[in-house]
Amino acid sequence: MSKKNGNKQATDLAKPYEPTPEERAAADAIRACRMGTPRVKASKTEAGVALSLDHPSKDYGQALLMRDLGTSDTDFLTGILNQLAKASTLGQKVDERRLNFMLSVIKGVEPKDQLETMLAAQMAAVHTLTMTFAHRLANPDNILQQDCAERALNKLARTFAAQVETLKRYRSTGEQKVTVEHVTVNEGGKAIVGNVTHGGPGASEKP
Repeated sequence: MSKKNGNKQATDLAKPYEPTPEERAAADAIRACRMGTPRVKASKTEAGVALSLDHPSKDYGQALLMRDLGTSDTDFLTGILNQLAKASTLGQKVDERRLNFMLSVIKGVEPKDQLETMLAAQMAAVHTLTMTFAHRLANPDNILQQDCAERALNKLARTFAAQVETLKRYRSTGEQKVTVEHVTVNEGGKAIVGNVTHGGPGASEKP
């Protein structure tokens, strides 16, 4: 390698990467999201497992998490976190990464109330199990394991699709859709709603 090429390569390595405006905006949005909601930490104690928030203020951290879970009830928050922790337990230990993944799924749904939060929690749990059985289906030890994993995967995938549909229906409750195809106003101010056919000159008009 020539000395000139060596100097150029060293300069290229020393020069920091200049992100594009789009990359900067994406990074800023991710940082803002991370700062918004604290992660949940699990620690083992003599009484069992203690859950805490990775936030300098317990009260403010709790308020942020309750906002993202669509609730103002601390009992509900405690209950749903404990349920998610149990669903994230592998052996005798709570898997923090799994727990926070399920929380991120719930936050991504943007629940408006506690019922939506519970449904989103079930969706997160079902999705996690779906991917577990997808792995087992791809790596079976024998035909029996393959068949069991295939059946479980199909059931879980259908359940998840049904949950998504249930959430859509719940959110659309109360919405009314009125479609008017044609409105014809006759002499005297009487309106006919529906498909109206007019005949030629001299023909009688019949709704």
